[in-house]
Amino acid sequence: MHGNGRHEGSGGGRVVVGVSGSLGSLAALHRGVAEARHRGAELVPVLAWEPPGGEFGYRRSPCPPLLAAVREAAERRLLDALDAAFGGADPGVPLRPLVIRGETGPALVQAADRPEDLLVLGQSGGLLRRRLRGSVPAYCARKADCPVLTVPVPELLHELEAMNRRTRWHLPVGEMSELLFVKG
Repeated sequence: MHGNGRHEGSGGGRVVVGVSGSLGSLAALHRGVAEARHRGAELVPVLAWEPPGGEFGYRRSPCPPLLAAVREAAERRLLDALDAAFGGADPGVPLRPLVIRGETGPALVQAADRPEDLLVLGQSGGLLRRRLRGSVPAYCARKADCPVLTVPVPELLHELEAMNRRTRWHLPVGEMSELLFVKG
């Protein structure tokens, strides 16, 4: 499942989808399946990962067991995201999950390295993340050699966030903490 993102011999093209496990990336997976069906293409869900502290930090203080654990966690996260997106059902298109070590934007551009590929991305992280690390869709749109399709955040997510904001401000503090920290 891990590799460098380059594949030879794929016949009907590829739809490469950036996956993080977020609702935005799950929406991108569903759109990617629809695009792969329409094109008769292979679906390549990609999750990029980095060592804790980034590559520079890892070079300064390498720890192979930690690196292996982080890679395995990334593989589990990708499989969990696929399970969440498809509920364990076959998506109905050829599927080749891929985990790539590297920053998200460059890893996705590396994976979608053919002009006939399609790179599908969900909404990139929150505002703080985009300000600190930049927008992955913007990076990919600038650097990719193939078309890039950005899938908007599902409308339901907007509604849930709005409901959470309204609820947070109208409840007494004790009740609010119960709502915000209950796992479901």
